[in-house]
Amino acid sequence: MNVSLILIILLVGAFATFLAGDKLASKVAFFFGLAAAGCSIVLLNHYNLGENISFINQWITQPNISFALKADGLSMAMLLLTTVLTPIIIFSSFGNDYKNSKSFYALILFMSFAMAGTFLASDGLLYYIFWELSLIPIYFIALIWGNGDAEERKKAVVKFFIYTLAGSLFMLVAFVYMYQKAGSFLLEDLYKLNLTATEQLWIFLAFFLAYAIKIPLIPFHTWQANVYQKAPTVGTMLLSGIMLKMGLYSVIRWQLPLAPLAAKEYMYIFIGLGIAGVIYGSIVALKQKDLKKLLAYSSLAHVGLIAAGTYTLTLDGLRGAVLQMIAHGFVVVGLFYVAEIIFRRYETRAIAEMGGIRSQTPKFTSMFLILVLASVALPSTFNFVGEFTVLYSLSQINIWFAILGGTTIILGAYYMLKMFQHAMLGETNTKIFADVTFNEGATLVIIIAVLFFFGMYPKPIIDLITPSLQEILTQINRIN
Repeated sequence: MNVSLILIILLVGAFATFLAGDKLASKVAFFFGLAAAGCSIVLLNHYNLGENISFINQWITQPNISFALKADGLSMAMLLLTTVLTPIIIFSSFGNDYKNSKSFYALILFMSFAMAGTFLASDGLLYYIFWELSLIPIYFIALIWGNGDAEERKKAVVKFFIYTLAGSLFMLVAFVYMYQKAGSFLLEDLYKLNLTATEQLWIFLAFFLAYAIKIPLIPFHTWQANVYQKAPTVGTMLLSGIMLKMGLYSVIRWQLPLAPLAAKEYMYIFIGLGIAGVIYGSIVALKQKDLKKLLAYSSLAHVGLIAAGTYTLTLDGLRGAVLQMIAHGFVVVGLFYVAEIIFRRYETRAIAEMGGIRSQTPKFTSMFLILVLASVALPSTFNFVGEFTVLYSLSQINIWFAILGGTTIILGAYYMLKMFQHAMLGETNTKIFADVTFNEGATLVIIIAVLFFFGMYPKPIIDLITPSLQEILTQINRIN
């Protein structure tokens, strides 16, 4: 039994969903999503018992390309994030009707397949193929089933597609250059390369362009807010909950170990870019009147802090970044789902048109408040563990980085609580707000349970990811 089984389940699920027809599509997709999640947990148990669940097979002999899937603690953590969030996202969509739903749900599973492949691939070209494949489904999901004016939506989605594709081409050039040196795309062979400082700088920058657009980091973020707003909520959840983690994960897995000299030389610049994103995202979020746009800029601020943590090149920084990636994945999916629940009833995302909801639905209000507090890293929530660890790592580099990075908590608390106050509190709204359905309540409860459980007891994830991160740090600190 190895990790290729997950990819098979998701790919077969995508085709089965399409063939099932519109009536059964959502249920078939949910079944395969659950099957992939269950299989991931079984594989994790095998991995924890010391079994080798990686997969490697010669794919193409000339050029030398392998179908190589690496299962270590880091990739297993990201695989679990993908396969657990996928059925949650599918289940959250059951309250909506989609035209041509067989294509819609098939694309979700295909995107999940491509993202899982990106996290597992340990051959450079295979990784690049999965990286690009993940872009195709989200392009169609946002374009066909998105919100708002069709022309504006098309502009936003095409800009995202071109931006991401263009950035990735630089990464492909870097892989081809390294292949000419190593004669292989395998990660282990690329790690062994003795590249000069100049070569490492160019490779580092080529990777940085691809990842900075995907994450996104400023000034490469201009696609993000519009796409998050225009995409259907399911698409926004996939983008913010899982897809942007591909960029952050890739910084740790590929960029830093392949170009450690450049990473050390320009560390302060890239930490500064991450922290600039924290401050910029927080300030812009303060001014937002649309709930989805506010959450998009809030996400920009949080991922800026995660990126700053990765570029510290410390164990605490990498560990905190991975913990925060997983925590952010769950909390941002929960918050976008809250925005969708409100939209189903009021058909608006304008915060000014909300208010007075609390008196009509105290249960929903309580769950929304818990997610808001989790997003601002309240102690006992999962986000606190990640953010505290990242801020501690920043303080080891320079105390001012930690102070500036900490603005994400202060400003985040201000704009999130202000948004909650305007959206939920005040005099009872004249519009009736129906209480949450069983499906809606169950989805939110599952997300909240994950945030509290790992907020109180993060040890299983820390134990899972730490050995892999130590290996990567050893590679970063090698003497060329």
